[in-house]
Amino acid sequence: MTKIKSKKEAEVYCYETKTKGVLWGFRHKYYNALGERKEKKGSGYATEKAAIKALLQVKAELLSGGSKKVEYENMTVGQWLDIWYGSNKKKWKIGTAIQREWIIRTQLKTYLSHFKLQKLDKITYEREFIHKVEGKFKSGTVRLWHTIFKIAVNAAVENEILDRNRFTKVAILNDETDVKNNFLTPAELNILLNDVKLNENITNYSLILTLAYTGIRRGEALGLQWKNIDFKKHTITVERTRDDKGSRTPKTKNSYRTIVVDEIVMVQLENYKKWCKKELLKDGKKITGETFVFISSDMPEPIKEHIPIHIIRKSIKRTGIHKINVHGLRHTHATILLNNDFNVKAIADRLGNTVQMIYNVYGHVMKKTEKESVLVFKQALNGAKTGANS
Repeated sequence: MTKIKSKKEAEVYCYETKTKGVLWGFRHKYYNALGERKEKKGSGYATEKAAIKALLQVKAELLSGGSKKVEYENMTVGQWLDIWYGSNKKKWKIGTAIQREWIIRTQLKTYLSHFKLQKLDKITYEREFIHKVEGKFKSGTVRLWHTIFKIAVNAAVENEILDRNRFTKVAILNDETDVKNNFLTPAELNILLNDVKLNENITNYSLILTLAYTGIRRGEALGLQWKNIDFKKHTITVERTRDDKGSRTPKTKNSYRTIVVDEIVMVQLENYKKWCKKELLKDGKKITGETFVFISSDMPEPIKEHIPIHIIRKSIKRTGIHKINVHGLRHTHATILLNNDFNVKAIADRLGNTVQMIYNVYGHVMKKTEKESVLVFKQALNGAKTGANS
């Protein structure tokens, strides 16, 4: 590749490519803090001006003492986590080292390894990591993993590889079993469903409507195939769960179930199925019983597990209703049934839980219902000649 030097800047050059024509780059030689000779390269710039600007940014960073930032510009999160762990594991207690190695290997690197450390921002971190593990793991577990990541990032700041820690104000929702604030009133649920219908695509609305009206788990909804929808009997059968890693059997034996579904949902799913047939046909595919119900509006592939999280968060932001996570729709379904004196055993069967689990999770709702029932009974007898003997 022939390089032609710029007349404006000696360290900038242009070169010709087969596909993109003439591009610009730079090569800047400098000494790091240890006096070692280094070289920083940049290429692929569309114009000479862009290449000069990039070079000046590098020079400015070096003049301000940021040689490490320049050297480690292309370092990935995975590479830094390996360096951080390798440099500190002997300083930590054995239990701490084992725990952090497992978290780095199985969680942080699984979701974040390929991102450039200096380019990763808070929004991307939340979308690609936090939102994907929320609801699948207890909030305390997610907070621990997030804390370990923050400690690693703080170390990068201390080593002058990053300017600051961008991940200190990441919000993590409560456990899915913490139902006290993680549900909507019927009025709020109506607001959310109307907003999603108005502002989201047909897949997103069909998914949220199904979650709200059935109380099934997010993974169970993503795992639904068209053979699980019985339009004649108005039922949905849960027999698998799915996430970005694939499909598997449901959470427990109780999770295998067939539930009756409101006509509103069935009509929506019938219309949605017609849309799915058209979208699949465009891609040369036919809809079958094994086809997953909820597919992307961009391509006829099963939607990713973070999609319902984004739908809920966007709707909450638009409408101003109080914050819940996706599992909050399940809690909403249960609390509405409980507040309307629906049989506890029937609720447990519908949700794929045990009766004991319903009492454990929704006990406070049931106590409130009991108190209200006492008041209703008293009001019903108001005026009657009853009461304690004096």
